[in-house]
Amino acid sequence: MPEETPGQRLRLAFEMYEFGVRMQRMRIRREHADATEAEIEEAVHDWLLSRPGAPLGDAVGQPSSRFA
Repeated sequence: MPEETPGQRLRLAFEMYEFGVRMQRMRIRREHADATEAEIEEAVHDWLLSRPGAPLGDAVGQPSSRFA
């Protein structure tokens, strides 16, 4: 089996990210069945900004200033 190209790996990473967001959206919808679409989207947005690691780029350790 040929090794994946960097572009293919990046595409897979984006697909995994989108899958995770869809799963979180479904969880929120299930837990808050009476919520409106706007409320669900706001909850997803809040989750994206507050989940562990989010403020520092989702990595353990010291934040890098490499691209700052």
